[in-house]
Amino acid sequence: MPTTYLESVIKQFEYYKMLGDKTFAQIPDEKLFWQYDENSNSIATIIKHLWGNMLSRWTDFLTTDGEKAWRNRDAEFENDITTKEALLDKWEEGWKVFLSTLTSLNEDDLDKIIYIRNQGHTVLEAINRQLAHYPYHIGQIVFIGKMSALQWQSLSIPKGNSRQFNADKFAQPKQRGHFTDDFLSQSPDAK
Repeated sequence: MPTTYLESVIKQFEYYKMLGDKTFAQIPDEKLFWQYDENSNSIATIIKHLWGNMLSRWTDFLTTDGEKAWRNRDAEFENDITTKEALLDKWEEGWKVFLSTLTSLNEDDLDKIIYIRNQGHTVLEAINRQLAHYPYHIGQIVFIGKMSALQWQSLSIPKGNSRQFNADKFAQPKQRGHFTDDFLSQSPDAK
């Protein structure tokens, strides 16, 4: 059975969530709240923004505008979270709402029109919009984490190991698979 767009995109989002999870596990707790200067964001601020976006965009996704009246986007950039536990609660809550909504959709939903700030998007376009937005911010999280870690463990192919990684891949028969399968199967939370 061919992989559907939704199955593929869910795997991609799970992969990016895993990158965030693995970053949090590698850095001292206080580094989650560090920011380079007053114009930059800490990992905590980025998480808070992702949380707010995920709740707003994906709550009642097919029936209400993605920019909810209760969302306070400006407050997402205020540094008021003080514990790793509170921060990770928001991270998990946002992802739960988002991934639950994605998994509830079917291929017939992809052409439906939803609105974000009164601008119409097909469901497919709305998903793709977030497929650009969320990895953008997770890349920021990983970058800050990499600078903050005492000893960084690569989240993909470690530097200097590309030749061996490719040799291992080419030693296997051609097969159909998703690019995230190898990385997600190594995750402690793998399904």
